[in-house]
Amino acid sequence: MRKIVKRVQEPTPKFFRKIRNIGLILTGIGGAIVTAPVVLPAVVTAAAGYAALAGAIASIISQTAVANDRVR
Repeated sequence: MRKIVKRVQEPTPKFFRKIRNIGLILTGIGGAIVTAPVVLPAVVTAAAGYAALAGAIASIISQTAVANDRVR
């Protein structure tokens, strides 16, 4: 568990920071659509749920990428 914490705290490469930010945007948009107070078609709600899930996974995975291949 300590290795994971140290890995997340290491500097993230520029490419993976972009992926992380795009994932956070997808998660936010998907979450906003899913929790919208208006009734939306089921297809839109389902797609927004999948987008939120994909964005969250992309953000988590890209945060664990480190600039060097060794974790101390």
